[in-house]
This record gives sequence, C-alpha cells and structure tokens, in this order.
Amino acid sequence: MSTDLSIIHLITGASFIVQLVMFLLALASILSWTVIFSKWKLLNAAKENAEEFEDKFWKAHDLSELYNQTSKNEKVIGSNGLEAIFESGFREFAKLRKDENLSPQVIMEGVQRTMRVALNREIDAMENHLPFLATVGSTSPYVGLFGTVWGIMNSFRALGTAKQATLGMVAPGISEALIATAIGLFAAIPAVIAYNRYVHHVDRLTSRYDAFYEEFSNILQRQAHK
Repeated sequence: MSTDLSIIHLITGASFIVQLVMFLLALASILSWTVIFSKWKLLNAAKENAEEFEDKFWKAHDLSELYNQTSKNEKVIGSNGLEAIFESGFREFAKLRKDENLSPQVIMEGVQRTMRVALNREIDAMENHLPFLATVGSTSPYVGLFGTVWGIMNSFRALGTAKQATLGMVAPGISEALIATAIGLFAAIPAVIAYNRYVHHVDRLTSRYDAFYEEFSNILQRQAHK
C-alpha cells in the first residue's frame, strides 16, 4: 500500500505538538507580512512627504505663510514627518516670542525641546513594529526546529516498538517534521530581509529629520535675535 506523502496529508496527520508549531509559525508569517506591507507604505509615504515638504520649505519666502498652509492641511489630513516638526517648532516660537521678557536663548531652548519631542514621536512611529519583525526572523527557525525534533523523536519512538522496521514507517513522520522547519524558514527569511531594509530606511529618514531640525533651528535663532 502506498503512503500518501502530500503536504496537506502530512500536516493533518502530524502530531498535536507539531501541528501547534506549524500553526504558530503560519500565524507569525501572516502577521509579519502584514507588518511588512504596512511599513513599506508608511516609509515610502514618509520619504515622499519629506521631499515634498523640503521643497516647499526652501522655496517659501515667508515661514508664517507656510505655517498657515501646513496648519490647514493638518486639519484636513493630519501632518507627519517634517511637517509635524516644522509646525511644532514654529508654533512654539511664535508663542514664546510674544513674551518680551524672554531672551532669544530661552525662546530657542523652548522651541528646540518642542521640536525634539515631535522628532522623537516621528521616529517612534517609523520604528513601530520593527522589533516584531526582528523577533519573527530570529526565533522562527528555532521554533520550526523544535517541531522537527519533536516529530523525528516520535517517529523513532514508533520505530523502536515496531517488529519490522521499514523506511515507509519513518518517512511520513520525518517528512511532516521537516515541514515545520520549512514553515519556520518561510516566516523568518522575509522578516529578516524586511527588518534590515526598513532599519536602513529609518536611519536615513532620521538623519534627514535631524538635518532639518538643525537647519530650522538656525533659521529661528536668527529671527529670535532680530
């Protein structure tokens, strides 16, 4: 009698522990792909928004007019990235500058604190869920290996109690056990690639935000001394 070694049969015929491992790995893979696509959209949008706003910023003749435009956009679609940093800094600068008792140094300290909070908030948004990808990428192979070891252990246990050992007796058990490792690798490899890629993008955007923070601070500092 031939043994059915199809993938579906091997999965449904696996032991409960191996099936549980497969289910957890499949769930981790689905969640990681969801994070991969959502983070891809977020980082691409952040890059496009940064390029668009930098172009507006350096072409603007009046920062007050630019602030009014971005404030209107914030009420409609919300602001993020460089727009959020610019709005928070200029809003605080305009508010503190009304107090004639404050020195330019005190004004700039308040503005920079506010901008730094906005900057950290944007970085946190970009880094959100990246640790999950790192966790899936680093642990999935070991979880799959655990399922494989467990399945092979059961196969050899059954082989030890058999009167006549044949390859057909152990082949299904070993095959179903190896599927757990394959699913673990399927979950881990995309997660590792995406994590490394997105960390690189986040680092580049962070450097871009830091550069804008310094340049905008210098502009406001010159205006504060007028």
